[in-house]
Amino acid sequence: MRLFGVILCAFLFAAADVGPESVTALLAAGRVDDAISTLESRISASPSDADAYNQLCRAYYALGNWDRSISACEKAVALAPGNARYHLWLGRSYGEKADSSSFLTAAGLAKKVRTEFERAVQLSPDDVDARTDLAEFYVEAPGIVGGGRDKARAQAQALVKLDPEKAHWVNARLAEKAKDTATAEREYRAGIEASANSAVAWLDLAMFYRRVGRMDDMENAIVHATSAQTDQSEVLVDAAQTLIRAGRNFAGAIQMLEKYLSGVTIEEFPAFKAHYVLGTTLEKQGDKKGAAQQYRAALSLARSFTPAQDALNRVTR
Repeated sequence: MRLFGVILCAFLFAAADVGPESVTALLAAGRVDDAISTLESRISASPSDADAYNQLCRAYYALGNWDRSISACEKAVALAPGNARYHLWLGRSYGEKADSSSFLTAAGLAKKVRTEFERAVQLSPDDVDARTDLAEFYVEAPGIVGGGRDKARAQAQALVKLDPEKAHWVNARLAEKAKDTATAEREYRAGIEASANSAVAWLDLAMFYRRVGRMDDMENAIVHATSAQTDQSEVLVDAAQTLIRAGRNFAGAIQMLEKYLSGVTIEEFPAFKAHYVLGTTLEKQGDKKGAAQQYRAALSLARSFTPAQDALNRVTR
């Protein structure tokens, strides 16, 4: 019993000593259940831990639980109102909630998105992610909630010195919204040139080709994206999802997802989501057994990920 007590104390000490970097690793590995459990323990021990609340926000964001994501991010911002990244993640959470809300609710949330993104840029003017997200909001949102193309152009101009590729991306999106596909294509290609043929820039072009229905060009751009020298693993996932949404080359998409899962996964696309997307692709190919395996793998990392549970029920009934 004494030995058991020593082991138990050691385990509890280790669990309580999990720091921000360790939680980040859990999120990157897609172990969202473990991350949430660890963060709740940290918050219980230290209720004023703003970073723990921000990471909890990101964990629930990955699960698509927008209400809990918003709640956690609001607490992070309340505890550390001067942290630009906390405002950025709160704005992202409001935005995802808006996308799944009624028109009136979405309008109110959109104003909150703008407020948080603008605050993030104000606090950290050189943050490329914050400026890019704010620019995207200005491009997509109607004027009644604070959107505006002139505002987006101003962000593109600010991005020229910070990240020319992103500046071209914003200008390309503006051209798309104006239905000027020729200018949009030129801007996406200018982004490729500015980034020295980065995989992300090629993928942006591929997504554009999908949206305008140029499927052969889309696949060609994806070949460039996935063959480019890059350490950005999300390119494999985004390329696979682009093919899947276009209904093209499912076999290639499956290979990309398998390659992603065999390497280092990232928080922006946690492993449980990759397993889920791979499962849906296998299901479309008629491989229900393989799909079920992937859905179970997703649930082993994120048991509350409802889409995977619904999909597993569908292929096993």
